[in-house]
Amino acid sequence: MTTPTTPSPERDAEIALAFDHPEARAAATADQPLDRISLRDHIVEVEIGAFQVERELTQRLSFNVVVEVAPVAAPLEDDVDRILSYDKVTEAIATELATERLNLLETLADNIAARILAEPQARRVFLRIEKLDRGPFKLGVEIVRSRSDQAGAASKETLRPRLVFLSRAAQASDRLPAWLDDLQGDVPVILCLAEPEAEAAAVSEPRAQLNIDLLRQDQAAWALMARDARLNVANTRTELDWAMKQGHVSVWAPAKMVLDATEAPVDLSGIGLLQWFAAEVSAVDVVLIDAPILPGLDAPQRQISL
Repeated sequence: MTTPTTPSPERDAEIALAFDHPEARAAATADQPLDRISLRDHIVEVEIGAFQVERELTQRLSFNVVVEVAPVAAPLEDDVDRILSYDKVTEAIATELATERLNLLETLADNIAARILAEPQARRVFLRIEKLDRGPFKLGVEIVRSRSDQAGAASKETLRPRLVFLSRAAQASDRLPAWLDDLQGDVPVILCLAEPEAEAAAVSEPRAQLNIDLLRQDQAAWALMARDARLNVANTRTELDWAMKQGHVSVWAPAKMVLDATEAPVDLSGIGLLQWFAAEVSAVDVVLIDAPILPGLDAPQRQISL
């Protein structure tokens, strides 16, 4: 038989604090007295969520933020440039919401906190994000991040890849291993593929057809990966970044990034996706195997014939 736990004032206070406003949590957990700025009940409509019912629909998110800041050396002289402006907090939220469509509040919260902590005055961030429209309740996450949590994050090198576009014929060519030998070097390589042959059957619902077309592109990426042991399929920015840092050659499977993009490409052909992707990853250059030079592409281009 389990002995019931006797409630205590300390435990009651801990539970109350867990559901209190971030300002109260900041005050209760501060290691030393620091100034704070806060943003309360900042509501934005955005598309976010991992479920299909949350796609192509906006829902309200409520943001509550407390930022502990380093004291300003006197005299302040009423100079806005010497403090962490409230605008920096709302700009961090707006920038992360505009960067890409996300599935998880946890990812959004972490990205916003990192952006705020990049400000020189910021020392610690308490951030709560809540979904207001998922039922007769609020669903949310709360995180605490400090400057030490972000140590080294700002100094991480952003790698720029070489994109290699393969036509359908190039994907089937026996010269693939030789091309990989020649193209690997000091610059990480990501392969982008021409779209597979179109299937005769199509569905009338546009979103369903979009997913079908993109999944066919992903299937082509997996099929190519089977041709050479050096290849790995990547479908998220995180996977691509990790592969580039490890020196792996990635085959880009575009479905997830395109579906999650705030500004998705209009042209979903292989060439259209290549042009969009080159801008997204700031490609250092583009190699076109059995494909023509592309007008309007910012990155340098060169061609390889079959």
